[in-house]
Amino acid sequence: MKVLKFGGSSVAKPERILQIIEILKSYYSRGEKFAVVFSAFGGVTDSLIEMSQLAEKNDVTYKDRLKAFKLRHIQAVKELISEENQAPILKDMEENHRDLENLLVGISLLGEASDRTMDHVLSFGERNSSYLISHVMKQHGIQASYLDARKVVRTDHTFRSAKVNFQSTNDNIKAYFKTHNEIQVITGFVGQTENGITTTLGRGGSDFTCSIFAAALDAESIEIWTDVNGVMTADPRKVPKAFTMISMTYEEAMEMSHFGAKVIYPPTLQPALNKKIPLYIKNTFNPDFIGTLVSEKRDDGKSPVKGVTSISGISLLTLTGRGMVGVFGISARLFGALGRAKVNIILITQGSSEQSITFAIKPDQADDAVQAIEEEFKFERQSNLIDPVKVENDLSVVAVIGENMKTRPGVAGRLFNSLGKNGVNIIAIAQGSSELNISTVIRTKDEKKALNAMHEAFFLSDAKSLHLFMVGVGLIGGTLIEQIKKQAESLRKNQSIEIKIVGLSNSRKMLFNEEGIDLENWQKDLEEKSEPLVSIPAYIEKMKSLNLQNSIFLDNTASPDVAGHYETVLDSSISVSTPNKIAVSSSFLQYQRLKNIAKLRNVLFMYETNVGAGLPVISTLNDLMSSGDTILKIEGVLSGSLSFIFNNFKKGVSFYDIVKEAQKAGYTEPDPRTDLSGKDVRRKILILARESGYPMESNDIIIDPVLPEACMTAPTVDEFFDTLTSENAYFENLLEEANKENKKLRIIATLENGKARIGLKKVDASHPFYSLEGSDNMIAFTTERYKDRPLVIRGPGAGAEVTAAGVFAEIITIGNRLFSGE
Repeated sequence: MKVLKFGGSSVAKPERILQIIEILKSYYSRGEKFAVVFSAFGGVTDSLIEMSQLAEKNDVTYKDRLKAFKLRHIQAVKELISEENQAPILKDMEENHRDLENLLVGISLLGEASDRTMDHVLSFGERNSSYLISHVMKQHGIQASYLDARKVVRTDHTFRSAKVNFQSTNDNIKAYFKTHNEIQVITGFVGQTENGITTTLGRGGSDFTCSIFAAALDAESIEIWTDVNGVMTADPRKVPKAFTMISMTYEEAMEMSHFGAKVIYPPTLQPALNKKIPLYIKNTFNPDFIGTLVSEKRDDGKSPVKGVTSISGISLLTLTGRGMVGVFGISARLFGALGRAKVNIILITQGSSEQSITFAIKPDQADDAVQAIEEEFKFERQSNLIDPVKVENDLSVVAVIGENMKTRPGVAGRLFNSLGKNGVNIIAIAQGSSELNISTVIRTKDEKKALNAMHEAFFLSDAKSLHLFMVGVGLIGGTLIEQIKKQAESLRKNQSIEIKIVGLSNSRKMLFNEEGIDLENWQKDLEEKSEPLVSIPAYIEKMKSLNLQNSIFLDNTASPDVAGHYETVLDSSISVSTPNKIAVSSSFLQYQRLKNIAKLRNVLFMYETNVGAGLPVISTLNDLMSSGDTILKIEGVLSGSLSFIFNNFKKGVSFYDIVKEAQKAGYTEPDPRTDLSGKDVRRKILILARESGYPMESNDIIIDPVLPEACMTAPTVDEFFDTLTSENAYFENLLEEANKENKKLRIIATLENGKARIGLKKVDASHPFYSLEGSDNMIAFTTERYKDRPLVIRGPGAGAEVTAAGVFAEIITIGNRLFSGE
């Protein structure tokens, strides 16, 4: 059993409710057991408060607010429920609205909106939303049932923030669920006293409802669905590089909430904490994102710091004086006086000399605090044993939070060093013995700079472990593993980089090991210690759930299925390196989207080996453009198989013989027409065109046929070879014409003036491609700087060794980027 909760922003509009329905349908179709709690539509609670306050003042404009409230819910029914099913729902809604209207009339007549009455008024928000959504769920095939939480949640009479009677409530919930097998759609925020009076649970009440039900039902997890991707490492408005924390402990969540993380509210965690129920914070509008897991489990292998956070605009008060040294009870008197004055203390620090006590409070309580202290210590003040209270304003508290700090030396040093290097002066420091939080007080003007410096210090650190998740362990993947194994010691010794392959997959099985897969026995382990590869999304989900730092996803396949999930990987802040050309040569829109997601997530999407295998083709092109050069023309022999065929097609050798030889040697696909058609070359020149800045599609590229029509249309490969024999004169004629002109035949892809073409050309001795041999690729860049003599790149353009080496180079590039924090 899972208990889900959707907040007000998630249900603010009918189209958002439909998004929720899609999420719930996926849970339902998987056969999962769940209950779901809903808040009122976004803004409704505030509207109910406002109309009550107006009614209390006998301001008739409350009726306008009420009318808008009714209209909004009726309109939602009409948009979400089919016409033939609307009548009974609208009837129930109208009855609810009449009750609300009568309450408001009563408030207006009495001129009073008591807390008890307000609880009843506020309950209409959750009751309306949950009731309606339960019917929407039914309409979409989910066997759902509306549960007004007042039936089971018992509270005391502390209106506006009622205390739950857990014994009675838990018994009621368990009994109710035993006799109701449908998916329960529960009103958040509301409860009821033993004698039937409606109450509300206070701030974060719907979250609390979710937690109450989960604890009573011994749920496996709680999911709080909101409008953000989870709890962030910092406030993204202040720290642009902040990202979602994949996991945190209950204690860390409490600390983050204290410092203003508004995604969660501490009391809502208590029932979950007591039952040790994991809590997920997820995004309704990005449901595939893993979100934040809050649980008792501490991530011992992760960073010592989970969050960098702040409280803006505080005042720092300091009580000093020689009369404090060695005197018992000073602290008790100070904080007792502040407590009686109802002053909330944010931070406390005291030097071992006992001569001063410093504490932080909100500025609007500073005057009350000073007055309370002066009154408490008026005798000491008259005797000059205690100095006047020192008040400092325009300050902020910045803090690092994390349970792992207690086991990691040097955290405080790194914190202070990061602030010191950036010229941020620390006014006060506080750290509890639990070492869960190190707080510093600084000037508010330095807050943003300090947060960014701290975030960089702890989340872009010098830890140099790379975690690789590899899909595809065939010729390229297997070769890459061997290269990593051979180079491992050198990388550790010379570059302080440790590469761990923590995920492997072939088409049938997948293997994971957080500590690193044994590269000496990976093939055996993949066969014997693995689990079935259900799907690529399952592999990716496992990778995301491990949440290892410095992760890189490697796709060594030619599979469109794997390439189709790069977006999920990149959006999870994991870099991608791949020789798979499919994603980058798909639609330009998708190409652009993947690039932008990578940029947005500050990760790398690398595919150098898509063109020229291990040759530095794409990187050279990017370097030319980044340095301000203008690309005039790109010419390329971009296929190792076609290079081999035409480099060896000479007088005395039939075209049939050379194609047959290329096929037997593995240079071509089993059907050589796959290569000779130019389709693979088209992908490569398309990628170069896009990297050059042209929004080109595959069908924009013209391919001049190399083969006669009869060859291309032959039904089988054998018949294709038969037509090569019968068409021999055609090929002999091409060769003879080239020889007469002292030229050689080459299949060349050309990009010039935003147009691309592939065809068989004759080149003379002055052309770079004339001297090509074997299966080499060659690419010539003609630019403003290399106008007279093109910049030429030449070398093997295919083969497992060079392709794997190209991917290996990208792994190191991504690692250096991660380590440098750029």
